[in-house]
Amino acid sequence: MTELATRAQAFALIADGVAAGLSAPWRLYLARGCRFLSLSVGDRAEWNAWRTHLGCPELSVRVYDAGGEIRRSSVAEVVLDGCRISVELVEEVSTDDLDRLLVADLTSVEPEER
Repeated sequence: MTELATRAQAFALIADGVAAGLSAPWRLYLARGCRFLSLSVGDRAEWNAWRTHLGCPELSVRVYDAGGEIRRSSVAEVVLDGCRISVELVEEVSTDDLDRLLVADLTSVEPEER
């Protein structure tokens, strides 16, 4: 596919990915005029598969509080023929996950270094 000028071409891009063995996105948003296509996927493996399939060079991760729940949003983007395509994964993370990032892993440190 060389161009995403029509809705049919944008949906064909997704159909090609599913035909290649990728899981279908659980949510798909196509903006009017076919200049923005957004896919939402269910887990990290699907996110990695879609971003690899589409060749998304730009990655961003955002962690935020959503009414007492901590969420991580991972977004991969690519622009194909003027159409910005993003693959998004939103995961709930707990404070335990965040605490593990802040605490040094003492099991990997030699006893004399402790």
